[in-house]
Amino acid sequence: MEELERYVEDKATQYIVVNLGIEHYGIDIQYIDNIVRVPPITRVPNVQSFFKGVINLRGEVIPVMSLRLKLGMPELEYTGKTRVIIVKMDPQASIGIVVDEVEQVLDIKDSEMEKVTGEKKEEANGYINTVGKTDRGLVSILNLASVIGEKEQ
Repeated sequence: MEELERYVEDKATQYIVVNLGIEHYGIDIQYIDNIVRVPPITRVPNVQSFFKGVINLRGEVIPVMSLRLKLGMPELEYTGKTRVIIVKMDPQASIGIVVDEVEQVLDIKDSEMEKVTGEKKEEANGYINTVGKTDRGLVSILNLASVIGEKEQ
C-alpha cells in the first residue's frame, strides 16, 4: 500500500524537449497537436516581432511565432532540424511555435521538478514556472499560457 501511495504522489508527466541553442525547454505533451518541418510562412503586417506569420496546415490557417524571439534570443536561420510545433491550448485555437530542434519525449516525475521563485522567476517573465532535473541536465518547463498569451513588452 505504501508503494502505491508513493507512486500516486510522484506521478510523471510527459514533455517534448525542444532546443533553442544550448538551452532545453519542455512542453507538456498534452498540448501538442503536431510537429512539422517549417512550411512556407505568409508574413502578416503590423504584428509583434515574434510573430512570423501564418501557415496553411491541411486547410487550417495557423499563426506562427518564434519561441527564440519571444524569449528575447537572437533570430537564427532555419536549418533542417528547425520545426514548428502545433500547440492547441483549447479545441478551437491552434498556434505554431518555431523551435531550433525537437530532441525527445521525456517523463519527468513531480519529485524531479523544482519551482522557479524570486528573482529567477522575474527574469523568466513568467514563461518558466518549473525546472525539471533529468539525467541529461536541466529542462525549463514552459508555461504555454504565458508564452502564447502575453503581449510583447
